[in-house]
Amino acid sequence: MQTSVRTRLVEVVVPVHNEQRVLRESIARLHGYLTRTFPYGFRITIADNASTDDTWHEARRLAAELPGVRAVHLDAKGRGRALRHVWSRSEADVVSYMDVDLSTDLDAFLPLVAPLLSGHSDLAIGTRLSRGSNVVRGPKREFVSRAYNLLLRSLMGARFTDAQCGFKAVRTEVAQALLPAVEDEQWFFDTELLLLAERHGLRIHEVPVDWVDDPDSRVDVVRTALDDLRGMARVARRTLSGAARIPVPARVRQAELPRGMARQLPRFAVVGAVSTLAYLLLFSGLRQAVPVFTANAVALLVTAVANTAANRRFTFGVTGSSGVLRQQFEGLVAFLVGLALTTGSLALLPGDVSHGVELVTVIVANALATLARFLLLRVWVFNPRRRNAA
Repeated sequence: MQTSVRTRLVEVVVPVHNEQRVLRESIARLHGYLTRTFPYGFRITIADNASTDDTWHEARRLAAELPGVRAVHLDAKGRGRALRHVWSRSEADVVSYMDVDLSTDLDAFLPLVAPLLSGHSDLAIGTRLSRGSNVVRGPKREFVSRAYNLLLRSLMGARFTDAQCGFKAVRTEVAQALLPAVEDEQWFFDTELLLLAERHGLRIHEVPVDWVDDPDSRVDVVRTALDDLRGMARVARRTLSGAARIPVPARVRQAELPRGMARQLPRFAVVGAVSTLAYLLLFSGLRQAVPVFTANAVALLVTAVANTAANRRFTFGVTGSSGVLRQQFEGLVAFLVGLALTTGSLALLPGDVSHGVELVTVIVANALATLARFLLLRVWVFNPRRRNAA
């Protein structure tokens, strides 16, 4: 298997629990494929999760028969536990894993790991939810998967498309930096790893895959989905509390968001969403009694004062009464920016437009004003250097 051109090493972990029926066929197929086509060195690690059938004995036989295959045994179940055990001890350049049923077409494996070996990306995932993917699976699993990934994008701000596909790879130095902060040992392990990586500015590469559902899969889809939802709630709490900082490599640190912004952005978004809703309710109510420009100015002023106070305490962590009047006064600059944007947008509308069009217009204008507000509050109003100097 080893030749002079295979200078890099990729470790492929196959977690298994009571898989004696398919283990030999799958590992033989994977080993044959990598031996014939993979241009780098590889090692296949069968990670047995407390199997009660003949899986562990079969894994040991395969390790004895096939070069580049080894077997490890864990006394407790959990895919995340198996991956943590192997990845944290690996000396390979890239660590990866795939499900034992090999539902994903193996032709996607080289595109998965190549950007990691070149240094172009830090993590790579197979995705079944892109236009280039070809997926065969039942409607129940299709619905649960799409709903779960939609929740990740809408509630957690995730930008990756498929958290659950059992076909992933990570640069080893990155995996070993992330693992101490990942709590889950089961199916949510993948999602937590990806959310943590994305939060720290790591680059996630996605590969469209051909994927065929295993009809004999014993995964409890509903129970797994519920466990994942609980995991999402836990990760959200840790994110808002500022926990889970990790010692990412220096190259990644240099590309991260400015200090504090990863914590401030989600909090500012929460305050902004509440403020925008309050603004729209006030604007709609006042619009029935006063001209549109007056309604806009009053609603914007009231919510701007409340917004500055909330961001002072919640987003930027400023407490006490010192400087509060100055900060509110400076916050009015952001109010004036928003007023100029919304007033200007409303002034461009024809006089006979509906109230719905007015609402859409001020929502768009407010979105631009919100960006300006965050920058003003961060670099000027609540800048730590100004507070320390005072």
